[in-house]
Amino acid sequence: MTTKQTVTFGELMLRLAPPGFERFLQTPQFVASFGGGEANVAIALAQFGLPAAFVTALPNNAIADAAVAELRSFAVDTSHIIHAKGRMGAYYVEAGANQRPSKVIYDREYSAIALAQPGDFDWNIIFRNAGWYHITGITPAISSSAAALVAESLVKAKEHGLTVSCDLNFRKNLWKWGKRADELMPDLVRQVDIAIANEEDVQKSLGIAAEVNVHSSNLNPAQYEKLTGRVLQEYPNLKAIAVTLRESKSASHNGWSACLNNRKEFIVSRHYDITHIVDRVGTGDSFAAGLIFGMQQLSSHRDALEFAVAASCLKHSIMGDFSRSTLAEVEALLKGDESGRVQR
Repeated sequence: MTTKQTVTFGELMLRLAPPGFERFLQTPQFVASFGGGEANVAIALAQFGLPAAFVTALPNNAIADAAVAELRSFAVDTSHIIHAKGRMGAYYVEAGANQRPSKVIYDREYSAIALAQPGDFDWNIIFRNAGWYHITGITPAISSSAAALVAESLVKAKEHGLTVSCDLNFRKNLWKWGKRADELMPDLVRQVDIAIANEEDVQKSLGIAAEVNVHSSNLNPAQYEKLTGRVLQEYPNLKAIAVTLRESKSASHNGWSACLNNRKEFIVSRHYDITHIVDRVGTGDSFAAGLIFGMQQLSSHRDALEFAVAASCLKHSIMGDFSRSTLAEVEALLKGDESGRVQR
Protein backbone atom coordinates (compact mmCIF):
# COMPACT_ATOMS: atom_id res chain seq x y z
CA MET A 1 0.00 0.00 0.00
CA THR A 2 1.38 3.39 -0.99
CA THR A 3 0.93 6.00 1.71
CA LYS A 4 0.73 9.66 0.76
CA GLN A 5 2.97 12.17 2.45
CA THR A 6 2.22 13.53 5.91
CA VAL A 7 2.92 17.25 6.14
CA THR A 8 3.67 19.03 9.42
CA PHE A 9 3.94 22.81 9.92
CA GLY A 10 5.54 24.78 12.74
CA GLU A 11 8.77 26.23 14.09
CA LEU A 12 12.17 24.56 14.09
CA MET A 13 14.32 25.89 16.92
CA LEU A 14 17.83 25.78 18.24
CA ARG A 15 17.74 23.75 21.47
CA LEU A 16 20.30 24.66 24.14
CA ALA A 17 20.65 22.39 27.17
CA PRO A 18 23.20 21.98 29.96
CA PRO A 19 25.11 18.68 29.82
CA GLY A 20 23.35 15.74 31.47
CA PHE A 21 21.23 16.81 34.42
CA GLU A 22 23.15 20.00 35.28
CA ARG A 23 21.45 23.28 36.16
CA PHE A 24 21.60 26.19 33.70
CA LEU A 25 25.26 27.27 33.39
CA GLN A 26 26.34 25.12 36.32
CA THR A 27 29.31 24.66 34.02
CA PRO A 28 29.78 27.27 31.27
CA GLN A 29 28.45 25.25 28.37
CA PHE A 30 25.31 24.24 26.49
CA VAL A 31 24.72 21.22 24.27
CA ALA A 32 23.26 22.55 21.00
CA SER A 33 20.76 20.57 18.96
CA PHE A 34 17.47 21.27 17.19
CA GLY A 35 13.84 20.68 18.03
CA GLY A 36 10.22 21.71 17.74
CA GLY A 37 6.97 19.81 18.12
CA GLU A 38 5.95 19.54 14.49
CA ALA A 39 9.46 18.75 13.26
CA ASN A 40 9.68 16.06 15.93
CA VAL A 41 6.54 14.45 14.49
CA ALA A 42 7.88 14.51 10.93
CA ILE A 43 11.17 12.92 12.01
CA ALA A 44 9.44 10.17 13.99
CA LEU A 45 7.18 9.35 11.03
CA ALA A 46 10.20 9.16 8.73
CA GLN A 47 11.87 6.84 11.26
CA PHE A 48 8.82 4.57 11.00
CA GLY A 49 9.17 4.53 7.22
CA LEU A 50 6.39 6.92 6.19
CA PRO A 51 6.95 9.83 3.78
CA ALA A 52 6.97 13.06 5.79
CA ALA A 53 7.51 16.73 5.00
CA PHE A 54 8.16 19.60 7.38
CA VAL A 55 7.18 23.17 6.49
CA THR A 56 8.51 26.28 8.20
CA ALA A 57 10.23 29.63 7.67
CA LEU A 58 13.89 30.03 8.60
CA PRO A 59 16.49 32.79 8.28
CA ASN A 60 19.12 32.48 5.59
CA ASN A 61 22.20 31.63 7.66
CA ALA A 62 24.50 28.76 8.55
CA ILE A 63 22.62 27.73 11.71
CA ALA A 64 19.36 27.40 9.79
CA ASP A 65 21.20 25.46 7.09
CA ALA A 66 22.48 23.04 9.72
CA ALA A 67 18.95 22.58 11.05
CA VAL A 68 17.65 21.73 7.58
CA ALA A 69 20.54 19.33 7.04
CA GLU A 70 19.58 17.57 10.28
CA LEU A 71 16.02 17.10 9.03
CA ARG A 72 17.29 15.75 5.73
CA SER A 73 19.48 13.24 7.56
CA PHE A 74 16.24 11.64 8.78
CA ALA A 75 14.82 11.58 5.21
CA VAL A 76 12.31 14.36 5.96
CA ASP A 77 11.25 16.38 2.89
CA THR A 78 12.43 19.97 3.43
CA SER A 79 11.65 21.27 -0.06
CA HIS A 80 8.82 23.54 1.16
CA ILE A 81 10.87 25.36 3.82
CA ILE A 82 11.20 29.04 2.93
CA HIS A 83 13.90 31.57 3.87
CA ALA A 84 12.50 34.78 5.29
CA LYS A 85 13.31 37.78 7.45
CA GLY A 86 13.63 37.23 11.17
CA ARG A 87 15.82 35.15 13.42
CA MET A 88 15.91 31.49 14.35
CA GLY A 89 13.86 30.73 17.41
CA ALA A 90 15.58 29.06 20.35
CA TYR A 91 14.73 27.43 23.62
CA TYR A 92 16.68 26.44 26.70
CA VAL A 93 15.83 23.26 28.58
CA GLU A 94 17.10 22.09 31.94
CA ALA A 95 16.43 18.40 32.52
CA GLY A 96 14.77 17.66 35.83
CA ALA A 97 15.53 14.70 38.07
CA ASN A 98 13.64 13.12 40.95
CA GLN A 99 11.75 15.91 42.76
CA ARG A 100 13.36 18.73 40.71
CA PRO A 101 11.18 19.50 37.66
CA SER A 102 12.47 20.24 34.18
CA LYS A 103 12.49 23.89 33.10
CA VAL A 104 12.01 25.44 29.65
CA ILE A 105 12.81 29.03 28.66
CA TYR A 106 11.57 30.19 25.24
CA ASP A 107 13.37 32.76 23.07
CA ARG A 108 11.11 32.92 20.02
CA GLU A 109 10.02 36.53 19.49
CA TYR A 110 10.73 37.97 16.02
CA SER A 111 11.66 34.56 14.64
CA ALA A 112 11.15 33.92 10.94
CA ILE A 113 8.00 31.88 11.52
CA ALA A 114 6.63 34.46 13.99
CA LEU A 115 6.99 37.15 11.31
CA ALA A 116 5.75 35.04 8.37
CA GLN A 117 2.43 36.13 6.86
CA PRO A 118 -0.49 34.42 5.09
CA GLY A 119 0.42 34.08 1.44
CA ASP A 120 4.08 33.28 2.14
CA PHE A 121 3.53 29.54 1.54
CA ASP A 122 2.03 27.92 -1.55
CA TRP A 123 -0.24 25.41 0.13
CA ASN A 124 -1.54 24.08 -3.18
CA ILE A 125 1.95 22.86 -4.03
CA ILE A 126 2.73 21.77 -0.46
CA PHE A 127 -0.40 19.58 -0.27
CA ARG A 128 -0.18 18.26 -3.83
CA ASN A 129 1.16 14.83 -2.78
CA ALA A 130 -0.13 14.83 0.78
CA GLY A 131 -2.75 12.72 2.50
CA TRP A 132 -2.40 13.92 6.10
CA TYR A 133 -1.69 17.32 7.69
CA HIS A 134 -0.53 17.78 11.28
CA ILE A 135 -0.44 20.99 13.33
CA THR A 136 -0.18 21.87 17.00
CA GLY A 137 -1.46 24.57 19.32
CA ILE A 138 2.11 25.86 19.66
CA THR A 139 2.33 27.69 16.33
CA PRO A 140 -0.81 29.83 16.83
CA ALA A 141 0.59 30.86 20.22
CA ILE A 142 3.74 32.39 18.70
CA SER A 143 2.17 35.45 17.02
CA SER A 144 -1.03 36.71 15.41
CA SER A 145 0.41 36.22 11.93
CA ALA A 146 1.50 32.65 12.75
CA ALA A 147 -2.04 31.95 13.94
CA ALA A 148 -3.40 33.38 10.69
CA LEU A 149 -1.01 31.14 8.75
CA VAL A 150 -2.33 28.07 10.55
CA ALA A 151 -5.92 29.10 9.79
CA GLU A 152 -5.01 29.65 6.12
CA SER A 153 -3.35 26.23 5.90
CA LEU A 154 -6.36 24.46 7.40
CA VAL A 155 -8.67 25.91 4.76
CA LYS A 156 -6.33 24.65 2.04
CA ALA A 157 -5.90 21.25 3.68
CA LYS A 158 -9.65 20.75 3.65
CA GLU A 159 -9.85 21.86 0.01
CA HIS A 160 -7.33 19.13 -0.79
CA GLY A 161 -9.28 16.51 1.19
CA LEU A 162 -6.52 15.84 3.72
CA THR A 163 -7.02 14.22 7.10
CA VAL A 164 -6.04 16.86 9.68
CA SER A 165 -4.68 16.16 13.14
CA CYS A 166 -3.95 18.69 15.86
CA ASP A 167 -2.04 18.25 19.09
CA LEU A 168 -3.49 20.99 21.29
CA ASN A 169 -0.17 21.46 23.13
CA PHE A 170 -1.07 24.36 25.43
CA ARG A 171 1.99 26.48 26.28
CA LYS A 172 1.11 29.21 28.77
CA ASN A 173 4.44 31.01 28.31
CA LEU A 174 3.82 31.57 24.60
CA TRP A 175 0.31 33.06 24.54
CA LYS A 176 1.48 36.67 24.93
CA TRP A 177 0.37 38.42 21.74
CA GLY A 178 -3.16 39.39 22.76
CA LYS A 179 -5.39 36.33 22.39
CA ARG A 180 -5.94 33.53 24.87
CA ALA A 181 -5.72 29.94 23.68
CA ASP A 182 -9.39 29.31 24.45
CA GLU A 183 -10.37 32.32 22.33
CA LEU A 184 -8.59 31.08 19.20
CA MET A 185 -8.09 27.31 19.33
CA PRO A 186 -11.80 26.32 19.20
CA ASP A 187 -12.19 27.80 15.69
CA LEU A 188 -9.10 25.93 14.50
CA VAL A 189 -10.18 22.64 16.08
CA ARG A 190 -13.50 22.85 14.21
CA GLN A 191 -11.50 22.11 11.05
CA VAL A 192 -9.67 19.12 12.55
CA ASP A 193 -10.40 15.40 12.22
CA ILE A 194 -8.18 13.91 14.95
CA ALA A 195 -7.41 15.75 18.19
CA ILE A 196 -4.54 14.87 20.51
CA ALA A 197 -4.22 16.33 23.99
CA ASN A 198 -3.73 15.91 27.67
CA GLU A 199 -6.25 17.02 30.26
CA GLU A 200 -4.67 20.46 30.74
CA ASP A 201 -4.69 21.10 26.98
CA VAL A 202 -8.43 20.44 26.87
CA GLN A 203 -9.12 22.80 29.76
CA LYS A 204 -6.83 25.65 28.70
CA SER A 205 -7.21 25.48 24.91
CA LEU A 206 -10.87 24.52 24.56
CA GLY A 207 -12.28 25.81 27.84
CA ILE A 208 -13.80 22.43 28.69
CA ALA A 209 -13.48 21.69 32.40
CA ALA A 210 -11.99 18.36 33.37
CA GLU A 211 -12.69 16.60 36.66
CA VAL A 212 -9.13 15.35 36.78
CA ASN A 213 -5.98 16.53 38.51
CA VAL A 214 -3.14 17.22 36.07
CA HIS A 215 -0.63 16.74 38.91
CA SER A 216 -2.06 13.44 40.10
CA SER A 217 0.08 10.33 40.30
CA ASN A 218 -2.98 8.08 39.96
CA LEU A 219 -5.30 8.93 37.04
CA ASN A 220 -8.80 7.50 36.66
CA PRO A 221 -9.62 6.53 33.03
CA ALA A 222 -13.36 6.83 33.72
CA GLN A 223 -12.96 10.58 34.11
CA TYR A 224 -11.26 10.71 30.73
CA GLU A 225 -14.15 8.91 29.09
CA LYS A 226 -16.39 11.74 30.31
CA LEU A 227 -13.88 14.38 29.22
CA THR A 228 -13.37 13.01 25.71
CA GLY A 229 -17.13 12.56 25.36
CA ARG A 230 -17.66 16.23 26.13
CA VAL A 231 -15.07 17.25 23.54
CA LEU A 232 -16.66 15.08 20.86
CA GLN A 233 -20.08 16.48 21.71
CA GLU A 234 -18.80 20.06 21.46
CA TYR A 235 -16.92 19.37 18.20
CA PRO A 236 -19.01 17.15 15.92
CA ASN A 237 -16.35 17.45 13.19
CA LEU A 238 -13.91 15.37 15.23
CA LYS A 239 -13.69 11.71 14.33
CA ALA A 240 -11.62 10.87 17.41
CA ILE A 241 -9.67 12.35 20.28
CA ALA A 242 -6.68 10.74 21.96
CA VAL A 243 -5.55 11.83 25.43
CA THR A 244 -2.24 10.94 27.03
CA LEU A 245 -2.33 9.90 30.69
CA ARG A 246 0.84 10.86 32.53
CA GLU A 247 1.14 9.93 36.20
CA SER A 248 3.91 12.19 37.48
CA LYS A 249 5.41 10.47 40.48
CA SER A 250 8.57 12.56 40.05
CA ALA A 251 10.59 14.10 37.22
CA SER A 252 12.38 10.77 36.87
CA HIS A 253 9.45 8.38 37.37
CA ASN A 254 6.19 8.53 35.40
CA GLY A 255 3.34 6.20 34.70
CA TRP A 256 2.45 6.39 31.00
CA SER A 257 -0.63 5.35 29.05
CA ALA A 258 -3.30 6.91 26.85
CA CYS A 259 -6.93 6.65 25.85
CA LEU A 260 -8.87 7.21 22.65
CA ASN A 261 -12.53 7.95 22.01
CA ASN A 262 -13.65 7.44 18.40
CA ARG A 263 -17.40 7.84 19.07
CA LYS A 264 -17.88 4.07 18.76
CA GLU A 265 -15.69 2.94 21.63
CA PHE A 266 -13.50 4.26 24.43
CA ILE A 267 -10.11 2.55 24.42
CA VAL A 268 -7.51 2.58 27.19
CA SER A 269 -3.97 1.49 26.36
CA ARG A 270 -1.50 -0.66 28.20
CA HIS A 271 0.27 1.10 31.10
CA TYR A 272 4.05 1.58 31.25
CA ASP A 273 5.98 2.33 34.43
CA ILE A 274 8.88 4.54 33.27
CA THR A 275 11.72 5.03 35.73
CA HIS A 276 14.99 6.91 35.25
CA ILE A 277 13.59 9.22 32.55
CA VAL A 278 16.33 10.55 30.28
CA ASP A 279 14.33 13.31 28.50
CA ARG A 280 10.61 14.04 28.63
CA VAL A 281 10.72 16.68 25.89
CA GLY A 282 9.31 15.35 22.62
CA THR A 283 7.50 12.38 24.15
CA GLY A 284 4.09 13.80 23.27
CA ASP A 285 5.27 14.41 19.72
CA SER A 286 6.39 10.80 19.50
CA PHE A 287 2.90 9.79 20.66
CA ALA A 288 1.32 11.95 17.96
CA ALA A 289 3.58 10.45 15.30
CA GLY A 290 2.81 6.95 16.50
CA LEU A 291 -0.93 7.62 16.34
CA ILE A 292 -0.67 9.12 12.83
CA PHE A 293 1.37 6.11 11.72
CA GLY A 294 -1.03 3.65 13.32
CA MET A 295 -4.15 5.22 11.88
CA GLN A 296 -2.65 4.96 8.39
CA GLN A 297 -0.91 1.60 8.63
CA LEU A 298 -2.54 -0.57 11.30
CA SER A 299 -5.83 -2.42 11.30
CA SER A 300 -7.64 -0.77 14.22
CA HIS A 301 -7.68 2.29 16.43
CA ARG A 302 -6.70 0.08 19.37
CA ASP A 303 -3.59 -1.03 17.53
CA ALA A 304 -2.84 2.58 16.59
CA LEU A 305 -3.18 3.71 20.22
CA GLU A 306 -0.95 0.92 21.52
CA PHE A 307 1.68 1.72 18.90
CA ALA A 308 1.60 5.42 19.85
CA VAL A 309 2.00 4.70 23.56
CA ALA A 310 4.86 2.27 22.96
CA ALA A 311 6.65 4.72 20.66
CA SER A 312 6.33 7.54 23.17
CA CYS A 313 7.38 5.27 26.03
CA LEU A 314 10.67 4.62 24.24
CA LYS A 315 11.21 8.34 23.61
CA HIS A 316 11.57 8.87 27.39
CA SER A 317 14.90 7.03 27.09
CA ILE A 318 16.35 9.25 24.32
CA MET A 319 18.08 12.57 24.89
CA GLY A 320 17.03 15.45 22.65
CA ASP A 321 13.80 16.46 20.94
CA PHE A 322 13.94 13.85 18.20
CA SER A 323 12.74 10.28 18.53
CA ARG A 324 15.36 7.89 17.25
CA SER A 325 13.40 4.67 17.75
CA THR A 326 12.90 2.42 14.75
CA LEU A 327 9.73 0.65 13.72
CA ALA A 328 11.29 -2.66 14.76
CA GLU A 329 12.10 -1.34 18.25
CA VAL A 330 8.54 -0.15 18.81
CA GLU A 331 7.17 -3.46 17.58
CA ALA A 332 9.51 -5.34 19.95
CA LEU A 333 8.18 -3.37 22.91
CA LEU A 334 4.62 -4.04 21.78
CA LYS A 335 5.44 -7.75 21.86
CA GLY A 336 6.50 -7.47 25.49
CA ASP A 337 10.25 -7.01 25.28
CA GLU A 338 10.76 -4.63 28.23
CA SER A 339 13.89 -6.24 29.71
CA GLY A 340 16.39 -3.77 28.29
CA ARG A 341 18.92 -6.59 28.01
CA VAL A 342 22.00 -5.97 25.90
CA GLN A 343 21.41 -7.04 22.30
CA ARG A 344 24.49 -8.67 20.78
